[in-house]
Amino acid sequence: MRRIAVLDAPTNLGLRPPTASSVPGCAKAPGALRDHGLLARLRARDAGCLTPPRYDPGDWRPGDGVCHAPEISAYSAALADRIGAIIDRGEFPLVLGGDCSVLLGSALAMHRLGEAVGGRIGLVFVDGHSDFRHPGNASYVGAAAGEDLALVTGRGQPDLAAIEGRRPYFRDIDVVVLGIRAQDEYRLDLQAAGITTRPVPALRAEGAARTAQWAHEQLVDCAGYWVHIDVDVLDPAVMPAVDAPDPGGIAFAELEILLAGLVDTPHCLGVELTVFDPDYDPDGAYAAEIVNTVVAGLAPVAAPGAVPPRLLPAGPVAPAPRAADSRPEPEPLPAPAAVPAPAVAVEPIGPDPTADDDLGDDPLGPGLLRRAATGDEPDPARSGIDIA
Repeated sequence: MRRIAVLDAPTNLGLRPPTASSVPGCAKAPGALRDHGLLARLRARDAGCLTPPRYDPGDWRPGDGVCHAPEISAYSAALADRIGAIIDRGEFPLVLGGDCSVLLGSALAMHRLGEAVGGRIGLVFVDGHSDFRHPGNASYVGAAAGEDLALVTGRGQPDLAAIEGRRPYFRDIDVVVLGIRAQDEYRLDLQAAGITTRPVPALRAEGAARTAQWAHEQLVDCAGYWVHIDVDVLDPAVMPAVDAPDPGGIAFAELEILLAGLVDTPHCLGVELTVFDPDYDPDGAYAAEIVNTVVAGLAPVAAPGAVPPRLLPAGPVAPAPRAADSRPEPEPLPAPAAVPAPAVAVEPIGPDPTADDDLGDDPLGPGLLRRAATGDEPDPARSGIDIA
């Protein structure tokens, strides 16, 4: 089985304040989910909490760039370290945000991993919004949680889009966007960039299970992939406890099936969960439903016979399509590090007769991510809405 490690990333730095005298409540999400027994039900290791800097917009004004940018940059690097350490242990990270700016830390960790193994890591972006605002399509930027997909694909200010000189963290062709609304503001920009999307109507038409399989197929040239889940992908009729509820989302049962399909492969390297705001959940009912969904959705990870993360051989690096914006040309990926080749044999999910039972071993090679970073050498009935 694969051991899940739960890491709290309770940052709210990427959101605007709800009012002039308050701060976003999503920083409370990890604690609220833990209070409903998430770790015990997952039989997960507690990987601790990465405490974010203080939320203080100060005198930020439109035109100043992304608010809290220095703090988000530093936090992202630290978060990447923590995610890398979990993967180095052969574990499956579940990162509990926090707002969507946690994706920068996850993306940085995946880029380091891609460099270490000489391949590309993909992203499955499950979100009610494309979060693709950037200087090329907006008069100004400001809240990183509404710009995270743009930033991790290389669009935006270098202190966030090119941490450690890595830009982009994910290539456009290695991103699959699921669950955005049919009339998303930036849907045409995604299309122009060559980013693959499946909005809610198409997801519903094809079904959650087939959509997960389709996402796998889009990333066949990647060595592995990361999964980002913003709970605002859910319809506000069943999940209103988010900062920007938007009608037309999916049901809890659909999210459960989609998540299970996405993680039921050793090439899924981890999952992050973002934007749940307990301030809008006074009796804890939504937290309980999220926990039920996550536990059921991650069941394939911890099932007997599930194998540790295993990377595919690197596919050819195709040129990324240029988006119609004013961003600089992304810098090329660094040359692959001279590290031992990862395991490449890929079998259907099931018992692996060659796998070591000691989950403390590192199936990707000892300290692979640490070397890359440092340079050192060696059920539908409970949906609540109609899903027909």
